[in-house]
Amino acid sequence: MTETTLSERTDPAVLPAAEAAALLAGAPWRRMVTIGDSVAAGVRDPAPGYRDLSWTDRVEEALRRAVPGFTALNLGRRDLVAAEVAAGQLRPALEFGPDLAFVVAGGNDMLRREFDAEGVRRELASMISAFRAAGADVVTIGLFDITVAGLGPARHRDVLSARTRRLAALTADVAAEFGACHVRNPPDHPLAADPGIYSADQLHLNARGHAFAAANTIRALAAHLASE
Repeated sequence: MTETTLSERTDPAVLPAAEAAALLAGAPWRRMVTIGDSVAAGVRDPAPGYRDLSWTDRVEEALRRAVPGFTALNLGRRDLVAAEVAAGQLRPALEFGPDLAFVVAGGNDMLRREFDAEGVRRELASMISAFRAAGADVVTIGLFDITVAGLGPARHRDVLSARTRRLAALTADVAAEFGACHVRNPPDHPLAADPGIYSADQLHLNARGHAFAAANTIRALAAHLASE
């Protein structure tokens, strides 16, 4: 018996482009902006059998297929903490005039020696509320817990897992406070424990992981549309 190698066309965790666009048919968004750190920027390794696209690339692709005249701007840049995202990206993002904004920040804060969770909460609230005041729908993202795949320095895994889950919870709380859509990437999902969705740095997703994250995000957007 030969082992089946997954690819974009056979992976059940990946949304085909046409299906992704169909889920977002009728979406009202014409201008999407993404701000944040390396997760927003789409840092990744390629993965055999998968298109080398980030999760934001895939969301943009689906919306371009579903929405006439759609355009997008990604301001994400790696290595930034939440305060740096707010200071450097919020103003140009608002000047773009988005009606859909992705806010992804806090991951680098939790990797510091001391994790100022309440500081991150304040920065997220500031960014989300600014977009909401400007009339944009906002989406936040819960990070994958890499420790469930056995990744990260062994001596730090308990702390890293606790911080990842705390960041996800506080992000979801702030999103709910301002009526934003929060995308959960649950640690109990079987694929989250698969080292094959992560990059060689054992921190970021690879192209397969980004395809999985995009599917979660697009389904969350579709559910958000259906709830309105």
